[in-house]
Amino acid sequence: MPNPTAAMLVIGDGILSGRTRDANAHHLAGELSRVGVDLREIRVVPDDHAVIVDALDALRERYTYVFTSGGIGPTHDDITADAVAAAFGVGIEVRDDARALLEEAMARRGVTVTAEQLRMARVPDGATLIANSRSGAPGFTIGNVHVMAGVPSIFIAMLDALLPTLATGTPLRSREVRFEVGESRVSAQLRELAERLPDVSIGSYPFSDGDIRGTNVVVRATAEEQLAEAVARLEEIRARVSG
Repeated sequence: MPNPTAAMLVIGDGILSGRTRDANAHHLAGELSRVGVDLREIRVVPDDHAVIVDALDALRERYTYVFTSGGIGPTHDDITADAVAAAFGVGIEVRDDARALLEEAMARRGVTVTAEQLRMARVPDGATLIANSRSGAPGFTIGNVHVMAGVPSIFIAMLDALLPTLATGTPLRSREVRFEVGESRVSAQLRELAERLPDVSIGSYPFSDGDIRGTNVVVRATAEEQLAEAVARLEEIRARVSG
């Protein structure tokens, strides 16, 4: 049975302007590979209601899961929750259970929840909450869309809570073979190997190491025997081009 598939929707003008460096996509990609969910697409969109809705509609029809990052805070430009509600055609309001989580977290810090902070307890009708052990304000899941914060430490906490609840597949294994020659010296052989081993993903990554201009070849597959065959053939190619 094939692995579940996923897309990530990164939301925020800050990402697109270069003001904010995204770390969440890198973390999500690693975690999904670890549990056997194939991340197929990462899309970045601005804080624009219509654009977010269009992107969600496209991605949730195409993939098993959609993970969003950003836009669920307390400020005026945090519009992700409203856009998700619109995409699913449901209402949105402050939920008692989300409010309770937020108030409990704030009370531990000795503060009272403000009206602005209550925006983070607004949840689309029918959604389930994603726990947030960092700040209390929850994310949520509706349909196959999982809505999480943009702050990396909070995104990580939410993903840790969410992943054990999802159906997963076979983790992708990887091996690497170092070639101390440039990509052009091995490109034809790698193309032939990819055709011979269609179930193995083969990627080449050039590097510089002092005076050496080389290529790291990474092979990925779900089965150890497939990896072993790919590595053996790569070592044969390396011996030929090095000799």
